[in-house]
Amino acid sequence: MLGFIATDMYLPSFKSIEGTFNATTSEVAISLTSFLAGLAIGQLLYGPLVHKIGKRNALLVGLGLFMLASALIATSDNIMTMNIARFFQAIGACSTAVIWQAIVIEQYPADKAQNIFSNIMPLVALSPALAPIVGAFVLNSFGWRAVFICLCIIAVMLIAMTCIFVPKESKLAQENKAHISYVQLLSNTRYLGNVLIFGACSGAFFAYLTLWPAVMEQYGYAATEIGLSFIPQTIMFIVGGYSSKIFIKKLGPQATLTCLLIFFGYCTAAIFVSSVLINSDTIWPLLIAFSLLAGSNGAIYPIVVNNALQEFKHNASKAAGLQNFIQISIAFGASSLVVLWADLGDNAIGWGILVCSILVSVGYIVKRHDSWEQIKQHFVFPDPARLSQISSEDASE
Repeated sequence: MLGFIATDMYLPSFKSIEGTFNATTSEVAISLTSFLAGLAIGQLLYGPLVHKIGKRNALLVGLGLFMLASALIATSDNIMTMNIARFFQAIGACSTAVIWQAIVIEQYPADKAQNIFSNIMPLVALSPALAPIVGAFVLNSFGWRAVFICLCIIAVMLIAMTCIFVPKESKLAQENKAHISYVQLLSNTRYLGNVLIFGACSGAFFAYLTLWPAVMEQYGYAATEIGLSFIPQTIMFIVGGYSSKIFIKKLGPQATLTCLLIFFGYCTAAIFVSSVLINSDTIWPLLIAFSLLAGSNGAIYPIVVNNALQEFKHNASKAAGLQNFIQISIAFGASSLVVLWADLGDNAIGWGILVCSILVSVGYIVKRHDSWEQIKQHFVFPDPARLSQISSEDASE
């Protein structure tokens, strides 16, 4: 949860930070942008680092960097220092985002790992909802710098827990791990297909979140009501995650995933109809449809993450890093896309989610094949010699 907590816990402090540094709103907003940039770049760093020094040491390096960056932010005296430190704070947070998934994959068999992902990932959804509330309490009680001191304390606690609970890896075990490139990861269709589903479902989520507050304002809702409107999606995400465990036991992970993706498609259609095709005077159809889509996402994420990382059980850290990088990139792309269409209001949400659903379909098709050669067999490419022959025959006639 560390990355989400660090992203959202300081959001209520924006105005206080502006006043402290005499900065503009855009300068403070850059602190969020720089964090997201570090969060994307950092995903690719820890796979190679884990290969060299092991998961435990890589976690300690990342958490140490997070702690130092948080301390620097808490003591910074200008907005530029803060924004630079936020970038490195995000790179430190990436260690937890990548390595926890690798630990689960390498420690447990596939079915047990699936169960653990289904238990943990819905809980992660609570952090974006709870972090701003905790941050607002700390801000009102002790000031904005105390928010980053709290993050520092959390990092210290996690360093202690890492030392206690994460076992050391022998040098022999590290040396025996085969090196694998990112190209090799992407050449695995089952891995890439599941990652595309994961990223595109996240993209649909961000396409909605980016414009939803503005859409509610257009319908005349106040800030408090806008904040409350995010509660149903959080609840449905958690419900979906735990419900998937029941379906997996009855149907198996692959059949469950197929059913969930069909349900995701129906939700997308409902969102598109309610936001683009029908000029509704209420937000309720869109809110209900997206809450159901959030539930499907909560159930889909644990399955596709487990499916993807099981393909590289002995290189799970690098596979997790690339997976998270692709997910963040697609989510950022979807968010940017709807921002370009922002003048369309809820229409932009409908179109953005529709685009993401097409990418979900592509991911599902890719993951069903064992290799790119199998995919190529579905396409017929023109034979230049045959085309030349036909042209000659036409010319003679």
